[in-house]
Amino acid sequence: MKDGITLYVLGDSGPFSRMGKSIGYRVTIGKSSYLVDCGAPLFQQIGGHGLKEISGLTVTHCHDDHKRWFTDLALFNMYAADFTNRVSLLTSEAIHDDLVATSAAALDRSLTRDSSKVIDIAYEDYIDYEIVGPRARYRITSVEEGNGKTGLYVIDTAGNVAGSEKAKIVISNKTRRPRLLFRDPDSKEWIEPENYYPFSSNVFYGEDKNIYRDKEGFTIEAIKAPVWHGVPAVGFKFSTDKETLVFSSDTVNDLDLWKRLYTKKRKQTPGMSKKEFEAASVIYGDINDYIERVWSKERYDQAIHAYDSAIVIHDISVNAGAVHTDYRGLKNSTLKQNRTILTHGPDKITSEWVLCNSEKNFRIKGNKFFEKVDDRLYPLNADVYHKDAGKYYVGYKNERGLYTVNDNEGLLDLSREGAAGPGRPLFKVDLYEVIAGRFYPKLEDENSSYRTRKDGRVELVESTEEGSRGRIVEDYRDRLLKK
Repeated sequence: MKDGITLYVLGDSGPFSRMGKSIGYRVTIGKSSYLVDCGAPLFQQIGGHGLKEISGLTVTHCHDDHKRWFTDLALFNMYAADFTNRVSLLTSEAIHDDLVATSAAALDRSLTRDSSKVIDIAYEDYIDYEIVGPRARYRITSVEEGNGKTGLYVIDTAGNVAGSEKAKIVISNKTRRPRLLFRDPDSKEWIEPENYYPFSSNVFYGEDKNIYRDKEGFTIEAIKAPVWHGVPAVGFKFSTDKETLVFSSDTVNDLDLWKRLYTKKRKQTPGMSKKEFEAASVIYGDINDYIERVWSKERYDQAIHAYDSAIVIHDISVNAGAVHTDYRGLKNSTLKQNRTILTHGPDKITSEWVLCNSEKNFRIKGNKFFEKVDDRLYPLNADVYHKDAGKYYVGYKNERGLYTVNDNEGLLDLSREGAAGPGRPLFKVDLYEVIAGRFYPKLEDENSSYRTRKDGRVELVESTEEGSRGRIVEDYRDRLLKK
């Protein structure tokens, strides 16, 4: 593990991207490689041979842009001609339950090898699941009541039914999905335990936090405290003896919001008398009518320190999305610019923070990150990063630069010399197109383009009415690094 942690970006685009890569990463430490999410096109980016070398898969949550290729990966592992092995899956208990439910239609039936019968196939025949994160002490389950009837009950790990004074089931009128309402024994408030407690709490979660230990000596840990996304979601922390890399998952990282979640006491608005509410074990309605507090202080305290000393891969939005951190809100987050790489952004974005891009290689060494290009490590020292229409650019300040970086109410934008940009001008830059980690001046002529040759060198191709011609061009990265 002397070489640190290597991060290869399989896909970093949002769910509505025209580029269509979605989310996925490969983390390599020593001889072990893990996938973090599988929304990116795995067979295109890694290939079947590469997938056979993967040690395991972690899944942060069940939105399709993060797990789109889950069932294809399961089917590949079972049916590949020269490779039959179950997918080694690492995730939390709640996310695993969601994966079981959402993958059934693709996995639970098939044909025999001679195609003569339709057969049932168990989920466990595809997936070798190992829990990361603690198990819940209470859960909703169906219990036989006799006479062929079943009912929903809250039971603990010993199989005992929790009384209505301790736990209730609220069934949504909109989705028919049951959610657990729980009375916190310390505050005596009614809360939703999956949101209220961090994984460290032994009130709702077991003492074994199920931290995964790889044979190479590093650990993989599920973290929940700073992850706030609506659906069950976790982040993942990869830790060596010198490095910590955290994938924060889709989340809203906002200190003011987090503080309100744990300090604001809500008034219950049940559509029944207090006596009826106290006696009820199952309620139909909106669970938010009964929740008195969203987060515990324990969760808040852990959330604000979750990324201390870590390099963080953090999902971003620029349209004030309710379930992501807005770029304008980064200044009010727990993230540090020199230790954060932004991902999951739109196809067009300008940022003073480093941006991910598909097929980039990052290397984490100690508490710093670098871009790996061939066998060299480069610091990310640009003044601005820009993505547009599938291309990635870096900008370096120059008073005579052709482009101006503008601040439009917290969002950044680029305008070309002679064109008025939205917002307040900040500084001028020279822009360079990034190709395989190398920097080339941004082309302004639509009849010119860069082409990567088979020998790895980059050629500038200029087209005219008579034809086209090309010439090898210089990589500016070393020159800009010294600058």
